Amino acid sequence: MRLTTKGRFAVTAMVDLALREHSGPVALAAIAQRQQISLSYLEQLFGKLRRAELVESTRGPGGGYKLGRSSATITVADVILAVDEALDATGCGGKENCMGHDTGACLTHDLWTRLNERMLDYLRSVSLKQIVEEQRAKGVVVDEPQISSLKRAFSPSPVAKPIRVTAPNSVFDLGTALSK
Repeated sequence: MRLTTKGRFAVTAMVDLALREHSGPVALAAIAQRQQISLSYLEQLFGKLRRAELVESTRGPGGGYKLGRSSATITVADVILAVDEALDATGCGGKENCMGHDTGACLTHDLWTRLNERMLDYLRSVSLKQIVEEQRAKGVVVDEPQISSLKRAFSPSPVAKPIRVTAPNSVFDLGTALSK
């Protein structure tokens, strides 16, 4: 049994986001480029992740996605289940009709059902934070986000510019300026 690309891509993208948990919103285009995942596919996955409240979105310049809660509280199972990924090793989808509609479960149905339970238990025991820590221990370094030109254009505090006065200072100066 294999986990399909939907679940693997969703977990990969969420780990990428968790690596940048404290850097502010992350653009999906940046995740798509780094992880070599189609942007339109990521948009579909992140729509499901947003509905499951695993991510939050911010619109506008400097917008993107951030985790909906701490990476320590989001498990791999949360992500996989949010994108409607089926974790099922049985041939019947858990319906106990492996041998056909009238014949019931196959001889190994209980084996595959227990495997499903173990897989889900394991995936529930692994948080995004644990995966991030493993990646950092392997030497994965996250580049600091580049300050966009838009963000540089706005200063956090007002900038005082000197005012240059070109108007005459008195009635006499006005008369002199008008006579020229």
